[in-house]
Amino acid sequence: MSYRTALSEVLAGVVAPVAEATAVQGRFPRGAVTALGRAGLLGLTVSTEFGGGGRGLPAAVDVVARTACVCPATAAVLQSHYTAVAVIEAHGGPWLRAEIAAGRHLTSLALAESEEKEGDEDEEELLVPRSVATRSGEVVALRARKQRVVAAGEADLFVWSSRPLAAPDGLTLWAVPAHAPDLFVPARPGTAGPRGSATSTVFADPVLVPAEAMLGTDGSGLDIVLRTVLPWLLELRAAAEPRRPPVLDPVLDVGSARRPAGSLAAS
Repeated sequence: MSYRTALSEVLAGVVAPVAEATAVQGRFPRGAVTALGRAGLLGLTVSTEFGGGGRGLPAAVDVVARTACVCPATAAVLQSHYTAVAVIEAHGGPWLRAEIAAGRHLTSLALAESEEKEGDEDEEELLVPRSVATRSGEVVALRARKQRVVAAGEADLFVWSSRPLAAPDGLTLWAVPAHAPDLFVPARPGTAGPRGSATSTVFADPVLVPAEAMLGTDGSGLDIVLRTVLPWLLELRAAAEPRRPPVLDPVLDVGSARRPAGSLAAS
């Protein structure tokens, strides 16, 4: 079965019937996410070596665009998930990639730290995190308040940014399990993002992760954000925007209709 056929079945059978309740009641589309995972769509962009679909950004854009027409909240969740997976595909371990491919892991981004309106994730704030990381042996303590995290309290894993441990500049990325102790999400979601996307703030003061949770090398996260996160995030966000037919200028439209074919406008 092609991913488009699988997506059509999930959209018609699972997403569409609850889309209105998701938007009106602000209820996270857990059933839709589960169905997308079982259909192989959460693992669509994971390498076939680990059981994924082996697809790239164009397929992810297609899925997000079609989903956004039915349920904006589910599309927002997929935007963050696919972007986070792109990072994990390049720098994550085999077990994690296999779990995502099997549809058992929903991932999300925990990068933004300002309270600016949604849509500013491509600004400088992603490149210069204020959060800190401190290493003690094989354990790293992350302290931060991450803003506008999609699927906060619902995702299984966050791609998290901090200042480097020792590198003189740049930033460092981490794979942070959402169930890690001392990771706090407010009971009431924030106002950013589509209703039902569970977009909220995530607090860590601190959250402890193993040193091997680092994605890439210390300080290399800046390059990862520029080369992977931003291109995927911007393309997927654009895919979710409503499509409108072009608006023609009525005067120009009438003029062109009256002008004989092949004629030139009078000078």
